Amino acid sequence: MIAVSDLKAGMTFEQDGKLIRVMEASHHKPGKGNTVMRMKLKDVRTGSTTDTTMRPDDKVKKAYIEGKAVQYLYSQDDMAIFMDLETYEQYELPIPSIEDELKYMLENMEVKIQFFGSEVIGVTLPTTVVLTVQETQPSIKGATVTGSGKPAIMETGLVVNVPDFIEAGEALEINTQEGTYLKRAAK
Repeated sequence: MIAVSDLKAGMTFEQDGKLIRVMEASHHKPGKGNTVMRMKLKDVRTGSTTDTTMRPDDKVKKAYIEGKAVQYLYSQDDMAIFMDLETYEQYELPIPSIEDELKYMLENMEVKIQFFGSEVIGVTLPTTVVLTVQETQPSIKGATVTGSGKPAIMETGLVVNVPDFIEAGEALEINTQEGTYLKRAAK
């Protein structure tokens, strides 16, 4: 058991037979009364999110999630297919449950899938990925890094705000936690 006050974004716990992932958590002290934890929670199995408050001293059962390195093969119909690199065993995940993660994944990319017992429940991405700009506005001559930037559509469909000097066809390093441009990728 773990105290609600110890929950942080990314942690997973069990509640009423559901697997719940913490998306955001913060302490909140209203004008009167006791401190509460404001949290944005996501049901891992259904993908639904809720905003809720809990008392910091409440206890929840921590879920033990294991990871396994796999290769993302392809998406077909409404399933994403992954393969274990050691045993060649294949795993399927419903696309709606990993829709956000798919925006950072290219075919044959290595990622980790998450298991709760024997149930496959999600994907863990690397901290950064290299994606190619598919479409953006033309670069502006004399543009500097400090400009406000412009939107760029990456090869996976992800839209990222990039500096004005970036052009279509360039490979960029993208932060997967925040969905932000970091730098041009080394060639």
